[in-house]
Amino acid sequence: MGNLLSYSGLSTKIRAMQSKLLTARQYRELAELKNVPQAVAYLRQQPSYENTWASLSDDELHRGKIEQLLVNSIYDDFAKIYRFSNEKQRKFLDLYFGRYEIAIMKECLNKIFDHRDVNLDLSLFKPFFDKHSQLDINRLTSSVSIEEFVGNLKDTPYYQPLQALAGLERPTLFDYEMTLDLFYFSEIWKTKDKILKKKDLEEITAAYGNKFDLLNIQWIYRSKQYYHMSSPDIYALLIPVNYRLRKRDITALVEAENMSAFEAALSATYYGKHYEKLTPNTLEEMYSHIMNHVLSKEAKEDPYSIATIYCYLYHKEHEIDRLTTVLECIRYGVNPDDTMSYIFKS
Repeated sequence: MGNLLSYSGLSTKIRAMQSKLLTARQYRELAELKNVPQAVAYLRQQPSYENTWASLSDDELHRGKIEQLLVNSIYDDFAKIYRFSNEKQRKFLDLYFGRYEIAIMKECLNKIFDHRDVNLDLSLFKPFFDKHSQLDINRLTSSVSIEEFVGNLKDTPYYQPLQALAGLERPTLFDYEMTLDLFYFSEIWKTKDKILKKKDLEEITAAYGNKFDLLNIQWIYRSKQYYHMSSPDIYALLIPVNYRLRKRDITALVEAENMSAFEAALSATYYGKHYEKLTPNTLEEMYSHIMNHVLSKEAKEDPYSIATIYCYLYHKEHEIDRLTTVLECIRYGVNPDDTMSYIFKS
């Protein structure tokens, strides 16, 4: 009864927002459009985007502006959910919010490592971040060196793990991005037990546990297949979490001598046994399928729980990824059938 009372208003709000997510038919209609201006006109007619895109002029139809507006729609939805949430739910949302901070920091790092004078216009995001974040967006986006960037994080939790990279001889963009990811994932796993209880904790543990396992499998595969990394280097990249992927499973995957051995090790894991279509060649596609299955099942079985929040944000973020892909395909004249294939692999 307690969860019903604390989640009833929020669940109603989220159901209304879910009804505005794009359908497969709408993705198909988008994919069949001839150019980006037509696609923008189409999105302006959709309830989720009509307000955000109303002020976009034809002169602003460049890739950067469109992508900013798409991402901003995620922040808008997050803010709507936050306003409807109680204190307990906001603790989870504050933890979840770190993924948006990571995204902004990665944008800034890419600018620095590219050694280009790129103007990152984050003005659309600033009011949102001012309310929820310790990051000084203006200082971060104006950083011209990695030393200045890390220094501008001094009063945030991200300073110490990034500052530790100064001890490396020549840290790369990959080193900084991976350090941010591993820090954030570790914080989630460590903090969830402090802010959630009972069913909420069980559901978020399952959601993130499956996510981290599947990400570790993907990273092991890519490290071996494309970068031919040594086992010690691969272990250093992995999220320090074991959910259904046991330590001996990770060892078997990392130490596999070739792709045949890797596939055999994968088939022996929980995921290999429960998802017969999971192979080295389908890892990315099956990641989306498994996460969708886990989250949708949780939200359906207990609509008055934290899983409802996580499930919606997951689907919204994937919608933005898919829209970005559709627009790129339209821009380059990709066949609609191929476009549909691309977006539903993500």
